[in-house]
Amino acid sequence: MTPVTEERFDIFDEELRPIGTAPRSEVHAKGYWHRTFHCWIVRREDDRLFIRFQKRQAGKDSYPDCYDITVAGHLAAGETVRDAVREIEEEIGLAAAFEEIVPLGEYRGESIGEAGGTPFIDREVSHVFGWLCGAPLTRFRLQPEEVAGVYEADARRLIALFTREEASVEAAGLELAADGRMLPVRRAVTASDFVPRAPSYYAGIFRALCGHYLV
Repeated sequence: MTPVTEERFDIFDEELRPIGTAPRSEVHAKGYWHRTFHCWIVRREDDRLFIRFQKRQAGKDSYPDCYDITVAGHLAAGETVRDAVREIEEEIGLAAAFEEIVPLGEYRGESIGEAGGTPFIDREVSHVFGWLCGAPLTRFRLQPEEVAGVYEADARRLIALFTREEASVEAAGLELAADGRMLPVRRAVTASDFVPRAPSYYAGIFRALCGHYLV
């Protein structure tokens, strides 16, 4: 059997100066800064904006069953942010041109945890984008190894969730059944159900999306 080649990422120092490349396991073991792509997909209905987000598969080695960014992924060594738009089609089956997505800035995040029993130090420089896409959730084709479900909730209520003005928010969505069918669901979600990031990340991005698309 041919051994699986481990992904390699470009790595950076504390000043975000490039210092080479390293395999994924070493990047997370040693806490090298590396780049990721975040794309929050939204739908507009009159004067309301709905944020779409995913649920990570239960088998994921980090943050299983947590709600997360609609689409996200690492940039491989030598990849540009433009190249990373491929993640959208890979994870949810919808194709977007790089010119269709809107840059919302960069976010530097650090976290320490355990994945599959192995400690990790994750230091990411995330290039964050928004994409206005009115396609119904039934058009989404989820990557079953990565994504367990996809949902949407009112953006203003999600902002209130992450500013602690609301304890939970109702989200409507679809979840993958064992036989591959997409089943409609409604869930009450809380801030602690999401991948742990600074609440200011979520609230700030959701405000930026409202500011751009509700004009």
